[in-house]
Amino acid sequence: MFAVIKTGGRQYRVAPDDVLEIGKIAGDVGTIVQLGEVLVLGGDTPVLGAPTVAGASVAAEVLDHKRGPKVIAFKKRRRKHSKRKRGYRDEITVLRITEILADGKQPSIGPRGPKVAKPAASDNAAA
Repeated sequence: MFAVIKTGGRQYRVAPDDVLEIGKIAGDVGTIVQLGEVLVLGGDTPVLGAPTVAGASVAAEVLDHKRGPKVIAFKKRRRKHSKRKRGYRDEITVLRITEILADGKQPSIGPRGPKVAKPAASDNAAA
């Protein structure tokens, strides 16, 4: 099953366990957020929204907030001794799609716990 969602003026095709970078949204790292603007629900019988699918949403876990790559806007006017350099970096939120919900359901999957490193096997344990 997949869905097409709209956030930040852009559209994304998502499926469960997809990781995507979108424009910054509110939410702390590790929490579950719901994206309510679902344009299409795909699967065996696709449902098209007009403009959105009623009662559908996508639940996603916030993995990180970061900044995108530098974008430089450089303007120069030849032979006029005039130039301007401006730059910016977009604020980005990294999400992992947990589930696609229909009919006004609430998310059933909670945030995943932090990854814990497995202890290395020592030589003394084998002896």
